Amino acid sequence: MAKYIFVTGGVTSSLGKGIIAASLAKLLQARGLRVTIQKLDPYINVDPGTLNPYEHGECFVTEDGAETDLDLGHYERFLNIFTSQANNVTTGRIYQTVINREREGAYLGKTVQVIPHITDEIKRRILAIGETGEYDIVLTEIGGTVGDIEGLPFIEAVRQLQWEMPEEDCLVVHLTLIPYLKAANELKTKPTQHSVKLMSENGIHPDIIVCRTERPLNADLKKKIAQFCNVKTEAVIEAMDASSIYRVPIKMLQENLDLIVLKKLQINGYAAPELTKWKEFLEKLKHPTSKINIGLIGKYIELQDAYKSILESFVHAGAMNECKVQIVNIHSEYITDENVSEKLGGLDGLLVAPGFGMRGVEGKIIAVKYARENQLPFFGICLGMQMAVIEYARNVMGLKDAHSTEMDADTKNPVIDLMEEQKKVTVKGGTMRLGAYPCTLKEGTLAYKIYGHSPISERHRHRWEFNNKYLEQFENAGMIASGKNPATGLVEVVELPNHPFFIGVQYHPELKSTVENPQPIFVNFIKAAKEFAEQRSKAKTAVLQNETIS
Repeated sequence: MAKYIFVTGGVTSSLGKGIIAASLAKLLQARGLRVTIQKLDPYINVDPGTLNPYEHGECFVTEDGAETDLDLGHYERFLNIFTSQANNVTTGRIYQTVINREREGAYLGKTVQVIPHITDEIKRRILAIGETGEYDIVLTEIGGTVGDIEGLPFIEAVRQLQWEMPEEDCLVVHLTLIPYLKAANELKTKPTQHSVKLMSENGIHPDIIVCRTERPLNADLKKKIAQFCNVKTEAVIEAMDASSIYRVPIKMLQENLDLIVLKKLQINGYAAPELTKWKEFLEKLKHPTSKINIGLIGKYIELQDAYKSILESFVHAGAMNECKVQIVNIHSEYITDENVSEKLGGLDGLLVAPGFGMRGVEGKIIAVKYARENQLPFFGICLGMQMAVIEYARNVMGLKDAHSTEMDADTKNPVIDLMEEQKKVTVKGGTMRLGAYPCTLKEGTLAYKIYGHSPISERHRHRWEFNNKYLEQFENAGMIASGKNPATGLVEVVELPNHPFFIGVQYHPELKSTVENPQPIFVNFIKAAKEFAEQRSKAKTAVLQNETIS
């Protein structure tokens, strides 16, 4: 039987429960245990698929096509394993299931209530992963903070499980904040005390308290927290700000978090943690040999979580190339023909990010044109690929009114059009083309060179596609389709052979990049950007030498 660890949060949101959960899971995995993580989100949306990125950050898509919380991206990047629909559960999904069962007659004669019906469904979802026999430990992160009204059923479900399970099969880790008051020049433990008190009032007692702090916790502070919160002093864990989220597992290792967990769960015979690859990655991350500037053209750049997987993919690819990738955020809404050279002139590479809707589209098209004409390494993802297609149709093929029917339903040249199976869809949630699909790559192309084999499999999240009615025109004009879905012929990859690095993909490669397996397009894109930067540096040096001689 699997053992269960619950990670809760207090005082404030955005403390990093997902990172702490992923770090603990990584350490336990490194000791030879089979580990997975699931996220329970208290919001009533069935999934984050219809949420604005400004509201919730990116929507992470799993292999099986589940639209999930972005924390699942952290779980996959840390553990190098796939998650699924079962790894993300929301209040909306819980209530939907219970209400459907009520309508089917499953509760005939009974009044359907939060307790026991909602809490029983929550417990069923928590236990289902562990009952597969695939894992030794299941970590469950409870979204939000203790005291949130919408999170009470989840807390109650954990309380019941803590009571029902043997003591050595269940453990609660509580993440809380130790704020530093500059005026008083001291760290304050009272918020943590109140947070734990509130948990206790709800029937849950934490076994371990992880303290997010900007300053080190001395022995007296740890003892005070332990005394007032009724845990052992060694179970008070310091979690100071780290220069990278990937350093957190090492910090938690130094704090013996994994050993305390193993002791409490009475797990014996574990190995020493095998973190060789992880530490090699951190060394490359810490000691880059070069630095490049990559422009990220997007609509939601004000919130970094909106492009979380893309940003982390750059971290992985940068370390692989021993290169510091400096991201330059550029809002597509403010790019014009007049200022594009000023905004993009100092870049070594350009990535046009995914998105939906009309806002900022023309700026993206202008940016793609600049990259194409100036031999700047270019990478377009989903909508970014579609913008590259529209730009090429307008400015190379002479189809001046070329567009996507997403933005212009009446365009005479819909080079990007709604997928046939999407035309009858009226319900928005969970109805896009989602999850992993195969793609056959054409030998001799940049895409084939990048992956080194065919077919490949990548994850999708889109409704619009390349219009194959125009494919022959595009290829005659020089833009080739180097990757297609073998079953439908849907164009997955486009590229320009006469450009140093110009590739657009309909899928989302960022969703499968991990520390141990950086995504190959990102790795090769960074490599191309490095070469571009070196050539530009040499050209500047040559100009200066000529001026000196003159």
